[in-house]
Amino acid sequence: MQSITLTRPIFPDQIESLKSHCDLTLGSKQATYSEAEVIALLNNAEGAIITLRESINAAVLDACPRLKVVSNIAVGYNNIDVAACTARGIVVTNTPDVLTQTTADFAWALLMAAARRLPEAERYLRDGKWQHWTLNQLVGKDVHGATLGIVGMGRIGGAIATRAAGFGMKVIYHNRRPSAEAGIATLCSMDDLLAQADFAVLVLPYNAETHHIINAARIAQMKPDAVLVNIARGGVVDDAALIAAMKQGHLHSAALDVFEGEPALNPDFLTLPNVVLTPHIASSSEATRRAMAQLAINNCLAVLAGKPALNRVN
Repeated sequence: MQSITLTRPIFPDQIESLKSHCDLTLGSKQATYSEAEVIALLNNAEGAIITLRESINAAVLDACPRLKVVSNIAVGYNNIDVAACTARGIVVTNTPDVLTQTTADFAWALLMAAARRLPEAERYLRDGKWQHWTLNQLVGKDVHGATLGIVGMGRIGGAIATRAAGFGMKVIYHNRRPSAEAGIATLCSMDDLLAQADFAVLVLPYNAETHHIINAARIAQMKPDAVLVNIARGGVVDDAALIAAMKQGHLHSAALDVFEGEPALNPDFLTLPNVVLTPHIASSSEATRRAMAQLAINNCLAVLAGKPALNRVN
């Protein structure tokens, strides 16, 4: 049987099923693996089923000469040196489509929570501060009829835009090129999007070009009462610049599911009452996470069986 390493536990029944197809090595660590630990897990493997937490670089690949496929349980693959894999004849796969709708749902959950100050309201109630009703108590920001700006119009961006129709929103987007996913959304420049959007949602991939694409200068372009939502990747936003702007009262609020250096995050975020913070869970419904894991398994098994990957990146 061929050798596969699964770097982190998935659902037990999926693990048992995978064992029937291969000689399985299962990683059990919850914290981030060091490079040496990744090598130790993969040095005998022909297939690797990994998560975003594992970095697959040239040094890892050189130490793991048996690898034929790296199957990422994620849509993004900025944790993998794809060029280095390609140079070594290693197939890289990802898990698109299966998480589109769930992630779009969560983008709206964050947007609504930030707009209507739900975390603040819950803390206010739990802390026993709600003693009476007043007209201006925890007033929020209307979503209906507002302008939604989406940065990155792939499948998830398109699903977010589709949901905006129910709120009667004007939808604009910025992308490297016009997108077939745009639907009701109108293409515009980044400058125009930031100037017009009441709600700006980031759904673009992370790479060298998009690193800190939302920086101090671009945050300053946004409306003073705008809401920023990031479900893309940590590093797309300059977290320190966002914190500095919000401490100065710029922006109504922000909602963040991803952070630079996660699972660590800038502790100053915790001091800001108008920031919604979640631990990278946009795709985290049981059905979707199961589908992601199964697709990664299927990709890996297909390649090792000499068949085309279902979702090949390189």
